Amino acid sequence: MPDTPSDFSVRLARTKEDLRAAQALRYQVFVTELGGDGELVDHAARLERDRFDPFFDHMLLTDTNSGQVVGVYRLLTSDRAAEVGQFYSEDEYDLTPLKSSGRRLLELGRSCLHPEYRGGAGMFHLWNGLAQYVAEHEIEVLFGVASFPGTDAQDLAAPLTMLHHNHLAPPDLRVRSRVYQPMDLIDPQQLDRRKAMVDMPALIKAYLRLGGFVGDGAFVDHTFNTTDVCLVLDTQRMNARQKRIYTGGGGA
Repeated sequence: MPDTPSDFSVRLARTKEDLRAAQALRYQVFVTELGGDGELVDHAARLERDRFDPFFDHMLLTDTNSGQVVGVYRLLTSDRAAEVGQFYSEDEYDLTPLKSSGRRLLELGRSCLHPEYRGGAGMFHLWNGLAQYVAEHEIEVLFGVASFPGTDAQDLAAPLTMLHHNHLAPPDLRVRSRVYQPMDLIDPQQLDRRKAMVDMPALIKAYLRLGGFVGDGAFVDHTFNTTDVCLVLDTQRMNARQKRIYTGGGGA
């Protein structure tokens, strides 16, 4: 598996073919792996798509040896959200604390890696590209939903409880689930922290490592067969070590 800087390139989608490559990878991950669906999903062409795609920038991670798109991020700025009339995650979360803050917002979504590229350097290359995008657009707050597989919150009680008690967003960033699924499901004194971390998806753990928070309550998404939390990352609250990780400078 490629694992050096020269083995990857990161750029925004420029053509219809680029977008189709992103949607094909999303289909593999969100539909084939996770069992998701949606009104505009094209099962015949194996493309995961929705009405928001034309308004997002689509960041592509490409294996330069094979030319294959192996990672994607979907990015929506405040300005583009105004064009579509909402952020994608507003269907799940009340974003009033963020939208009324007057700060520059960026919504992240549909983040995924090809199975053969997980656990390597791919995600850090995407983060490096994301950091450049954030700097160019003067973004202050990043946010978006991240998913646990499955729709039974009790099966996810340990990680959800840990998120609620240890990583709940401060009031000025605390978005709230519109169809409220409580996350405080276990007495904190009885919580098995090791199990909670084992059951935590890698992407969520990565954002916590960067200093990310979660909103109040989870959202059970039956269409995508997931239980979602809203992650919020305030760039002004990141410490020096977290910024080095985020920008690809390592974690020392």
